[in-house]
Amino acid sequence: MSDDTFSLRVESDITALPAAAWDACAAPSTSTIRLESTSNTLKYRVDETLDDVQVVSENDSVQPESRPFNPFVSHAFLSALEESGSASPSAGWLPQHLVLEDPSGAVIGVCPAYLKSHSQGEYVFDHGWAEAFERAGGRYYPKLQVSVPFTPATGPRLLVAPGADEETVRAALAGGLVTLARMRKVSSVHATFLTEPDAQALADEGFLPRTDQQFHWHNRGYGDFEEFLGDLASRKRKQIRRERREAVENGITIHPLTGTDITEEAWDAFFDFYMETGSRKWGRPYLNRQFYSLIGERMADRVLLVMAKRAGRWIAGAINFIGSDTLYGRHWGAVEHHPFLHFEVCYHQAIDFAITRGLATVEAGAQGEHKLARGYMPVTTRSAHYIADPQFRAAVANYLERERRYVAEAGEELSELGPFRHTLRAEAADEP
Repeated sequence: MSDDTFSLRVESDITALPAAAWDACAAPSTSTIRLESTSNTLKYRVDETLDDVQVVSENDSVQPESRPFNPFVSHAFLSALEESGSASPSAGWLPQHLVLEDPSGAVIGVCPAYLKSHSQGEYVFDHGWAEAFERAGGRYYPKLQVSVPFTPATGPRLLVAPGADEETVRAALAGGLVTLARMRKVSSVHATFLTEPDAQALADEGFLPRTDQQFHWHNRGYGDFEEFLGDLASRKRKQIRRERREAVENGITIHPLTGTDITEEAWDAFFDFYMETGSRKWGRPYLNRQFYSLIGERMADRVLLVMAKRAGRWIAGAINFIGSDTLYGRHWGAVEHHPFLHFEVCYHQAIDFAITRGLATVEAGAQGEHKLARGYMPVTTRSAHYIADPQFRAAVANYLERERRYVAEAGEELSELGPFRHTLRAEAADEP
């Protein structure tokens, strides 16, 4: 192997890769890894195992930029999913993580990817595509999924070590996904909840762009929750105050827990909530009890558990994950149902916490136009899809073009319905 040749391989178990190597790409520090290089040329040589897919690059070394921490692409979170069996081959998630190494063997890029036998737990829906392709005589599954399992949160997927040339590494990983798809003879590759740079790198490799919508809250430098309410129209302001007041009637108390305050007893209660609500919503909840113990051990300081108690017992709760600039709301559940308790535990408490911590954004998970009235504005999310069959690709491309127009129009209409005072509504709609 020449000095300017990088290797790309597949790991079927994230724990086979040291956490420090993965996290250097997923959550880079300001440390520098220098690459000796001189151009933007990429060349691939492929064998049957992908162990020798070679990426030849000659790019000038660059200094890293500080990037926000996203808890979901951390080694701690992904390894908890795999070790607990929540995301495992038996559950239909076979890890196929791409690892890019420089000539010295240093990891300079990684990509979380899974070979999947179904389309559950993704939140970007392609069931109709699968049915159409199979009616036409094709085989849709297995497919390759680039995502964080069960987690509809935007974040990096083509992960680059600090100091590595970002465009070069992203291009290498994007090309590696296409190569892997061909070698595994899969119908398609789906990369979901992408950042803009990752979406562009995949588009350059021939992936089809797709958009969808979520609702996010944006911090405009508020000093407290009341200051946020001051930006809302009078009727919406009164509505939220009423919700917060009535949510804690009947002797209910709210307890935000993080770090060492989250005990196994609290996890037991929250898991009961998750199972009760998840069984009704999805039929079969995706995560198991061991997963929560593992994240409690490994990243409790990155977890906010908002719990509600009445008459001495936990009755409801919501789990959030704390990034460097964003609070990510995930699951909610309850064993007792009280008016407005869902809104308080999931949305209002998240805003309170974000203001206190100085976080810029609260992402409240997938779907839910009811979030709009609570200050969460529509935001476009991105995914990218590589379709191997040319005719099927043409049909999907046509569908996605129409879908993107619909998503854009819906976003504009929803922005007009936001709870902010009219003078602030346009500014709120323009925020990322």
